[in-house]
Amino acid sequence: KPNVIFICIESLSAKYLGTFGNTRNATPTLDSLATNSVFFSNLFATGTRTVRGMEAITLSIPPTPGRSIVKRDNNHNLFTIGEVFKKEGYHRNFFYGGDGYFDNMNNYFGGNGFDITDRGRGFLIDADIKTTRTNIEDDEVTFENAWGVCDEDIYNKVLKEADKAHNDGQPFFDFVMTTSNHRPYTYPEGKVDIPSGTGRYGAIKYTDFAIKEFLKKAKTKPWYSNTVFVIMSDHCAASAGKWEMDVQNYHIPAFIINAPNIKSQNIHKLCSQIDLFPTLFAILNWDYDTNLFGENILAMTPNEERAFVGNYRKLGLLKGNKIMILSDQKKANFYNWNKEDNSLNKLPMDDQFLDETTSFYQVADYLYRNNGLKLKD
Repeated sequence: KPNVIFICIESLSAKYLGTFGNTRNATPTLDSLATNSVFFSNLFATGTRTVRGMEAITLSIPPTPGRSIVKRDNNHNLFTIGEVFKKEGYHRNFFYGGDGYFDNMNNYFGGNGFDITDRGRGFLIDADIKTTRTNIEDDEVTFENAWGVCDEDIYNKVLKEADKAHNDGQPFFDFVMTTSNHRPYTYPEGKVDIPSGTGRYGAIKYTDFAIKEFLKKAKTKPWYSNTVFVIMSDHCAASAGKWEMDVQNYHIPAFIINAPNIKSQNIHKLCSQIDLFPTLFAILNWDYDTNLFGENILAMTPNEERAFVGNYRKLGLLKGNKIMILSDQKKANFYNWNKEDNSLNKLPMDDQFLDETTSFYQVADYLYRNNGLKLKD
C-alpha cells in the first residue's frame, strides 16, 4: 500500500504560480510539478482560514456557518479521511511547525486518531485524548519565527519519521501543515534570492524551494517509489475584494504526485478542496463506506462540477460562472461571475439553485449538530 504524504501549504493562492500566468517566477518547483502530476487547475478552497481548509480536507464537508469544526466542541471521533486510512492499516500523523495548541489543531487531530508531531511550547493536549505527541527538538531546528520552524525543518522531521515507519513496515499517512508562507515572511537567509522578511514573494519562493529540497531528499529514500505526495493550499492569501464575495480568491493549486495507476494530466473540472481525498481514494481503488460530501473528480460529469466557498458570514455555491451567495438573516443573492475581472453581476433569483445551495449547507450543519459526523460505535 502506498504511503501518503499530504502537504498543506499555508496561504498559497493559485495566482502566484507561473502555471496560472504569474510572471514573477516564484514557483518553479510547483510549475514543473503541474506537468508531472495529476494537477487540478480549477479547484477552489472552501474558506479563508487554515482551520477551514483543515475541516474541508479532513471531513470532506462544505463549510458550516460560523467557526470551523476544528475549533468547535464535540469534534472528536468524527468520520475523517483518517478513518479510511485506518481501515487500510495506516498509521496517521499530523505535523505542524509551531505548537498545535494554536487554533485547537492538536485536540482536533489527536481526538480523531492522529499522532502529533509539533514544536511544543508548553501547551498540553486535553487529558482525555489518546494520542502520541512527538516534539521537534532544538537540535532539529535551523530557523524559527513566531509561527514555528521553517518549512525545511518540518520536512526534515517528516523524512526522519517516514524512515522509522518504513523500517517498522508500517504504511503511513502524514498531514503536514507548513508555516513559512505567512507574515512576517521570514525564512533562512541564503536559500532564495529575495531577502527574508521583505514580503510575500520571498516567502512564496522559499516555500517552493523547500518543497524542491524535500522531494529531492525523498527521492533518495527506499520508501519513495511507494509513496504518493499530495500538495494543496489551505486557503488563499487574505483579501477584501469589492464584491460580495471575492471568488477568484478561493482558487488554489492542488497536485497528486507519484500515484499508481494514473498518468500525469491537467484536470480543469470545477471542483472543491473537499474532493481531493475522495479522488485519491478512487485512484487507489479503495472501497469504503462514507458520508463524506466530496466526490471523485475524475468521474465528475459537467453538471456535477461545483465548488463551495465561504467566509465567516457568507456561504456560496459556484457552478460554471453562476454563484449563489447566502448570508445571515436568510438573505441570498444570485450572480454571474466574470472570471476575467472577478466581478459579480446580479441575476434574477433562481429558486432551484437557491434550494440546492441551502440544502448542501443545511445538511452539513445538521450532521455536525446532531452527531451525524461521528463514528458509529
